[in-house]
Amino acid sequence: MPQETEIKLQLQNQKSFLRALKRLRATYINAKFPRVHELNLLFDTPQGGLAKHGQLLRIRTETPAASNKKPNLKTPRRHILTFKSPPESLAMGAQASDFHPSRYSSSGRRYKVREETELVITDPATLQKIFEGLGLRGWFRYEKYRTTYKLPASTRWAQGLLIELDETPIGTYVELEGPSPAIDRAASELGFSPRNYIQKNYLVLYLDDCKTRNEQPSHMLFKS
Repeated sequence: MPQETEIKLQLQNQKSFLRALKRLRATYINAKFPRVHELNLLFDTPQGGLAKHGQLLRIRTETPAASNKKPNLKTPRRHILTFKSPPESLAMGAQASDFHPSRYSSSGRRYKVREETELVITDPATLQKIFEGLGLRGWFRYEKYRTTYKLPASTRWAQGLLIELDETPIGTYVELEGPSPAIDRAASELGFSPRNYIQKNYLVLYLDDCKTRNEQPSHMLFKS
């Protein structure tokens, strides 16, 4: 399976970030629909068996969105099935409990490295019924608005790098995905250092935020 290497950065000053992107001559991956609303549904067994093994099963619905934080329902949606698991080299010899999401995300590794398989699907509702028939449940929903950038082809060090701006209900983050040297260089160019790297996924970040706010966790959704 393809290997995904990424980190997150918490963004405090979006204007400064956008100025840095302009200096780097970054462009949108999709100029026609640069900003996309993502609605994600995570599946697991009632006992959390996938999470215990460091695995993730997700259906994501992508809808082009305007700048006013509303999805454009008149444009075509895309549905993506994603399966992630730790690379075999990290999983070898480990106990299942070692890969609880919170442990895996904060294991001291510099980057979050996982095996990822994605498939575009046309009927997410039917697939959800199949999962439920197999004993899985869609137990956590989270949404965000993502704008994805790339650097010019002439920027040799950034080949294979994606810079993803995520607006979420718990704050704004940047995900850097690609070769680890490119991640380090891009983070530096954007004003960050390795001590700013976040390996936690959005579920764990959401749970942390609920704990800070003394709120009962539910789903990570924007308030209507």
